[in-house]
Amino acid sequence: MTKHEDRRGTALVTGGSRGIGAAAAVALATDGWDVGVSYRTRSDEADQVVATCEKLGRRAYAVQADVAEPDQIERLFDAVTAELGTIGAVVNNAGIVTPSGRVADYDLARLERVFRINTIGAFLVAGAAVRRMSTASGGSGGVIINVSSRGAVLGSANEYVDYASSKAAVDTMTIGLANEVAKEGIRVLGIRPGLIETDIHEEGRLERIGGTPPLGRPGKADEVAELIVFLASERSSYMTGSMVDVAGGR
Repeated sequence: MTKHEDRRGTALVTGGSRGIGAAAAVALATDGWDVGVSYRTRSDEADQVVATCEKLGRRAYAVQADVAEPDQIERLFDAVTAELGTIGAVVNNAGIVTPSGRVADYDLARLERVFRINTIGAFLVAGAAVRRMSTASGGSGGVIINVSSRGAVLGSANEYVDYASSKAAVDTMTIGLANEVAKEGIRVLGIRPGLIETDIHEEGRLERIGGTPPLGRPGKADEVAELIVFLASERSSYMTGSMVDVAGGR
């Protein structure tokens, strides 16, 4: 992808310090967006993402924020807006997995943590975006891209049924919210990455099952990021409420 000289606007990527979030931030900067990134604990990695975006000629800004905390989400949006300008695209990416295991072994603490960040956090971020973007409340419109998982369809049996379920809820939110705000200048889209080479996986997992997709390999974060850039742009202007898989056929 070549650098786009004209500024497209400001994009916010939650969970932007590593993996798909970091790749998305850099790809958006390459395409002409100024980029805000949120991180929870990895400040050094977030700073590296910001530096990379700045080398591409864009402005970038990192904010520490926990997406499970409503006050911190509000602070995140306000800080990025103050530093970079009105947010026109939100990549709702922050999420976690816990150690693999069977449903019978899950405890309440595990389930509360997974759903609080992956599902409730995603809802809170989407809500904050709508309040600022909606033309019904004086906003200029925009795009919300929810990062789900192919596991939401496949179920992730014997590993991450809780994670898969938390992402399935995000898929439903994507469709419902898209219909709510379609006449308010906001498009809402979802992507479902499959096995992607990031550090979210437990040690050895990619080596064990990375060859199982029909394409015969795991994907790369940059391959997911290219789709995010497309969905954030006017090139996808007639898309909303859609889920797009990036999973090598799996």
